[in-house]
Amino acid sequence: MADARPRSSRTLWLILAVCIAPVVASYVAYFLFPREAQTNYGELLPTQPMPAIAGVSETGTPVSLAEWRGKWVVLTAAPGACPPDCQRRLYAMRQARTIQNREQDRLLRAWLVTDDTAPAPALLAEHPGLTRVRVSPAALSVLPRGGDAIYLIDPLGNQVLVWPADPDIKAMARDIGRVLKASRIG
Repeated sequence: MADARPRSSRTLWLILAVCIAPVVASYVAYFLFPREAQTNYGELLPTQPMPAIAGVSETGTPVSLAEWRGKWVVLTAAPGACPPDCQRRLYAMRQARTIQNREQDRLLRAWLVTDDTAPAPALLAEHPGLTRVRVSPAALSVLPRGGDAIYLIDPLGNQVLVWPADPDIKAMARDIGRVLKASRIG
């Protein structure tokens, strides 16, 4: 009878160790091997409708952001002369869309032109399919980060992401790809 007692306590300690080991391992993994803080490159915006912006298309017809519902919109704003930072944004938008392959038809690229200057024909030739809308510079004040950024708007008209004026194209394309893969709308 004396031998049974130490053996049963040894079994109890073994069962207790097996139960506690995963908890201890999870704490060790959490504190000693932290994961990356975020997985997206762009800044996630609060889920709310994109501010209403209205303008005039290149054909002279009135246009508002609400008309683009049903498609994902990659949007930027700049003057018609399109300085080098504007050209980099347009290039990044085009390349990020092209990287999407089959899914690129779900994306609409839009440029809000903030003055009366006509964009150079050579620039427009580099960016086929780019939608241009002429808006007043005051309209940009309602954008979350102003005009010096690139925005992603979902098919329901909500703001989703904002990227810097000179983004990493591959990281931007990765963000767009993740959003398109996770979403079946638009």
